[in-house]
Amino acid sequence: MRISELTSPEIRPSHHDSLSQLLSQLEASINQCELLSPEKPLPTNLSSDLRSTLSQLSSLVPFSNSIKLQIWKLSYRLWNACVDLSNVAGVRSSGDKIGEEVVKLRQVSADMLLLAGNVAGVPSPALKSASFYYKTGLIWHELRRFDLAASCFEKATDLTSKLDAATISDAGERKLLLDLNIARSRTAWDVSDRNLAVTLLNRAKNLLFGSAEHYKALANQYLVFGKSALSKIEGCGVKEALKLMNEALDLFEKGLSTARTRNGTEDLKALRSKCLRFIAAVHLQGEEFESVLKCIRVLREGDGDRHPCLPVLAMKAWLGLGRHGEAEKELRGMVVNKGVPEGIWVSAVEAYFEAAGTTGAETAKGLFLGLLGRCHVSAGAAVRIAHRVVGEGGGGEGARVRAKVVAELVSDERVVALFAGEAAAKDRTAMHAVLWNCAADHFLLKDYVTSAEMFEKSMLYVPYNIENRILRAKGFRVLCLCHLGLSQLDQAQEYINEAEKLEPNIACAFLKFKIYLQKSDHNAAISQMQGMTTCIDFTPDFLSLSAHEAIACRAIPVAVASLANLLNFYSSGKPMPTTEVAVLRTLVTILTQDSGYEQEILKFMKRAHLRISELGPDCFFGKGEVGRRERNWFAVNAWNFGTNAGKEKNYEVCAEFLRLASEFYSVVLDGEMEENNVMVCKSLTLTVSAMLAAEKQRQARLLDTEVKQAIKLLERAGKILSSISSGTQLDDEQVTTIKPNLFFIYTFNAYDLHGRLNDLGSQQLLLVKSFASSKFCNPNHLLQIGLNASEGPQSNHEVATFALTECLSAFVSSPSPDYQNIALVVRRLISVASIHRGDTDDDAVYAMYKQAYRIMVGLKDGEYPTDEGKWLAITAWNRAAMPVCLGQADAAKKWMNMGLEVASKVAGMDTYRACMEDFVAALEKKYAQIDDGESKSQQVV
Repeated sequence: MRISELTSPEIRPSHHDSLSQLLSQLEASINQCELLSPEKPLPTNLSSDLRSTLSQLSSLVPFSNSIKLQIWKLSYRLWNACVDLSNVAGVRSSGDKIGEEVVKLRQVSADMLLLAGNVAGVPSPALKSASFYYKTGLIWHELRRFDLAASCFEKATDLTSKLDAATISDAGERKLLLDLNIARSRTAWDVSDRNLAVTLLNRAKNLLFGSAEHYKALANQYLVFGKSALSKIEGCGVKEALKLMNEALDLFEKGLSTARTRNGTEDLKALRSKCLRFIAAVHLQGEEFESVLKCIRVLREGDGDRHPCLPVLAMKAWLGLGRHGEAEKELRGMVVNKGVPEGIWVSAVEAYFEAAGTTGAETAKGLFLGLLGRCHVSAGAAVRIAHRVVGEGGGGEGARVRAKVVAELVSDERVVALFAGEAAAKDRTAMHAVLWNCAADHFLLKDYVTSAEMFEKSMLYVPYNIENRILRAKGFRVLCLCHLGLSQLDQAQEYINEAEKLEPNIACAFLKFKIYLQKSDHNAAISQMQGMTTCIDFTPDFLSLSAHEAIACRAIPVAVASLANLLNFYSSGKPMPTTEVAVLRTLVTILTQDSGYEQEILKFMKRAHLRISELGPDCFFGKGEVGRRERNWFAVNAWNFGTNAGKEKNYEVCAEFLRLASEFYSVVLDGEMEENNVMVCKSLTLTVSAMLAAEKQRQARLLDTEVKQAIKLLERAGKILSSISSGTQLDDEQVTTIKPNLFFIYTFNAYDLHGRLNDLGSQQLLLVKSFASSKFCNPNHLLQIGLNASEGPQSNHEVATFALTECLSAFVSSPSPDYQNIALVVRRLISVASIHRGDTDDDAVYAMYKQAYRIMVGLKDGEYPTDEGKWLAITAWNRAAMPVCLGQADAAKKWMNMGLEVASKVAGMDTYRACMEDFVAALEKKYAQIDDGESKSQQVV
């Protein structure tokens, strides 16, 4: 019978006791909420605990009015705690974990009001509960959790739907009804449920209560939805936007009739004008140009609106109607109007020229060339015309067309002839500057076709003489860059070869390097990179730049070669573009982008470790926080590479990386305490594990020197583990970061290695006893140690017996013993005792059987593994065979009785037990006859 069945009904908890207990739990959780601080992380289970308590509380409804009032007070306390926390921390930002936890608590507060229901003495309880849900939904909306926001708004709507709106006189409560509908509509819009959003806004028209503020709020939401629809690319968006904005305009008009203050009237007029401007923009997007002009006319004549966007809208509408004269008037008016921002005016000019075409530029070119045929024109005039046509740069088709017109103009033989001779040198330089700047602008815009054409035309105004050789070389180099941008690699190579003939320098060498990279000729690129170091103007920066270019081209071998070459310059002591540790870090990062570079990564990691010993940690990594970040980067990556290699069963590489990780973690920078001991210990222990795994993988035992080296590594780890066990160096938080598995791995590895040094007794047993006495000992770990020590060529029966005995004690004393493991330990202990003690210590083996029998007493059928129980019974019985043959009655009876006792606890051995009992009876009868015969013989004598 269960304990619960024995309990009398009168002492079971009553409904009132359960309710009091749940309310106490609720108040305790709320007390905890009131003590929360944004400086500390919020408990993630707090809201779930509150919700669980609330769920249990809901099963006890209905409540008395006093209980309801108590729940209301607790709800308001929880809500105020959330408000205080939000005000202090400002936790409403999207994605903020603290914000999510706080809003969960807010929703629990709202659910508490909903559960309590109506409370006598509390006015408008449904509206107050709805207010909580409304405010919670707003925060969920800010956090972009639209499903939760919609749920809150829907609950609030259900609460207010039962109220008669005509009976609500409080202005705040009326505003809540309107705001709730608007908020619910906004959430529906954000999840693309536009039909529901508009439907909810239409319903909100019944909640305006004749208030100008209400009209303003609802109209503003219509306007927001209209602007959102206008931003959509779909064609239906224009119609939808126009419909929504017309609704907004109608509400603004009605709101004006209800406004009672001057400020309210002015605000509504300003918003109506804004709405009309957006309606004009909608008509413009829909190419309804007459409607645009009508809206602008109303704004200008009716409201006296002089907003800067109006002339832009009007000009675009006139252009759409093809009336360029009217558009030009609007454009000229914008120029005169100082209130129009420069950006708007520029966009209007661009729109005008886009619509009017490039007739102005073509006219200028035609006029100038016509003048050349009839009369003399100066070079200065040509420069002025070219500059006027090119303009101030900028992108787009118009800029390209203007550039093309200028290119045709300046390449005309008659125009080029104007700049011949020394007299025109100044104008020739000015023309070159105009063309060069135009080409540079297009180059920056990545319009390489136009840029290349303008650079070529600028070369027409560079004389072929020694003084201008450098300028010509510069022109060839930029032409090389243009054709590189167009992926015309052969042309780019021709231009850079010409530039190198005129001015061989590092820039030419680097551009040739880029060409080889883009041709994917990695060998040539590496040779060119190495050749750059021989240039007179070479600096190490070009090697760093070469690496960046190679990375961009996914040429990992070239990038690695460039940075490796850069490392050779650090020993010279010259100023370098970046620190050596940054170069090594970049090298490792590059090599990790592809697989198969583990050995290269290992090589550069080892170089970093070598440079630490040569330069010192502070010089190599840097000082302060920068140095710590660099040190930790190398340590963490060495650890990650090692663990990944271990997962891929590349144990030799794994051991190398983990050992490096231990060295990096061991580095102590200036003014820093040893704070990475935990990771040092992990790295050292797993290094030895990887060495042993590699030994098994390659099927070749470790050399004695390697064994001694591994033991030294474990000795370092052991010192740290000792400090952890004693708790003298690490705090509790650091101790808990080390899993008990680490202690087990250390012990297991040390046991294995010490067994190879002809130290099979004291040291191995001492290690296992030390592990067993630590607070991190796990019976499963002892089981594994015991099993390992009981088998194999280096078995140690003392360690096996100790570990298995300790393990058995732990298993048996467990609240829920694992009898499968217990049976395994018992069998192995019997085997170890039988092998190493044999017949000389029969009592020890018998004691193990006796202990197994005591464990089985009181267990249900099958709880102790049946197979193991049968094994115990049969082997105990079989141990009586030898005493029977030797006539040792007492020993035989002892073992047969043990077999019978164990068999009685094992299901399915009834037949065996009957046979055993018959045999025992027969044997006892035989021994009785023998005893009688002996007694008669003694009487005769």
